[in-house]
Amino acid sequence: MNKLEEIKRLVTEYIQEKRASEKFIPGESLVNYSGPYFDEKEYNAAIEVLLSEWNVHADKCKQAERNFPALLDKKFGVLTNSGSSANLLMFAALSSEGNFGSKFKLPKGSKVLTPVTCFPTTISPALALGFEPVFCDVELPSLNPNLDEVEEILKANYHKGSMDRIRIFIYAHVMGNPVDMDRVKYLMDKYDCIFLEDTCDALGGYYDGKRLGSYGLMSSVSLYVAHHISAIEGGVVATDNPQLLRVLDSQRSWGRGCHCSCPITNNNFDASKGETACANRFGKWLVGDGKDITYDHRYVHDEMAFNIKPLEMQGAILLEQMKKLPEMEQARRDNFKALEEIFVKHEKYFHLPKATEKSDPCWFGYLMTVKEDAPFSRDEITAFLEKEKIQTRTYFTGNILYHKGYSHLAKGYGSIKDRFNVADFVTRNSFFLGTYIGLTDEKIKYIGEKVDEFFENLNRKDKDNK
Repeated sequence: MNKLEEIKRLVTEYIQEKRASEKFIPGESLVNYSGPYFDEKEYNAAIEVLLSEWNVHADKCKQAERNFPALLDKKFGVLTNSGSSANLLMFAALSSEGNFGSKFKLPKGSKVLTPVTCFPTTISPALALGFEPVFCDVELPSLNPNLDEVEEILKANYHKGSMDRIRIFIYAHVMGNPVDMDRVKYLMDKYDCIFLEDTCDALGGYYDGKRLGSYGLMSSVSLYVAHHISAIEGGVVATDNPQLLRVLDSQRSWGRGCHCSCPITNNNFDASKGETACANRFGKWLVGDGKDITYDHRYVHDEMAFNIKPLEMQGAILLEQMKKLPEMEQARRDNFKALEEIFVKHEKYFHLPKATEKSDPCWFGYLMTVKEDAPFSRDEITAFLEKEKIQTRTYFTGNILYHKGYSHLAKGYGSIKDRFNVADFVTRNSFFLGTYIGLTDEKIKYIGEKVDEFFENLNRKDKDNK
């Protein structure tokens, strides 16, 4: 056995022993809302890449890029360093100065419609690249965008002229639960609007038999550790458009004009001699007064862009995670049903989640909104659960205009509380529990016992007050 195989054997032994020693002790062990689902395979894949001493985007990442888009019913994919960067790439592709023949270039200042309750990196890339956000309210119980309001806003803006109308609609399927995607498609067609599909919380879900992620011109996925599938950090943008693929690839890698898919290892060249796999590396690539200069294509930049490439280790981990995806997706659906059985007994106090008609969500979490007339607040029930070591989360930012970093965008809306009254309500009253595969039967049982205890205490107080 060579030394690398011995290292991998020891890693396997270490991880298996560690997993075997992990015990859940009710009241002492933390019930995480999410977390990684790794075994020795992910760690050994990462270690093998690390010890290869070639850790930047290479063969593992390229293989993941070939395999992953099918999970969204898309043809092409670009792997990046985070889900937030995936959203950044989608907006960057629509503001590209490149010469790849894309018909989707939008002028600076183009308007983007998005729900006011969101995760910040759904909208911050648009702001960074010069787009102008327009906000809509959400609906209960889903917290998805109110499509009646979406239609009103699109219609009102459409008549202001082609340069001033809303050009993009972006939203994240809340907890993996989509809106009426038939209506979204109708509205996008009617008002000539581009749909960017933030699928970061929705991998594995379906609407009318079609995969979520298949509806947008481009779709994003997060590979952060809390999500459906994890490369520790990472993200993917998927599209069916080959011209957009080239722009995305360039925008991710400094704006390079070189887009060939040369393998990192190839018998036809010797890297130790400075050779590369590219047979078309040197040419007259520059413009203007430099158009007669022969230059290395690896350092020619057709885009003003970023370096947001993933590490090769992320690609290796993702390839192993993809093998486990069916198991992890089923666990989310099963755990959602188990949590539903716990909370449906107390439904009079909550707006509880329900799958959209025609949809089959792969739930990111179990989202609840405490009703206005409930005899307790969100703060009271979440404080109780956290005290019992059961993790909870508010719905991300709630109303993003209530946050210091985004409050300047509230100008022109008048009273934010009145204009976005549902968003205000959910910012005060919504929270969720996790559904990931790490929530074992014993942890679900413990959650149920503690939830029942909370309501028993509540009823006891009510009787004592009477």
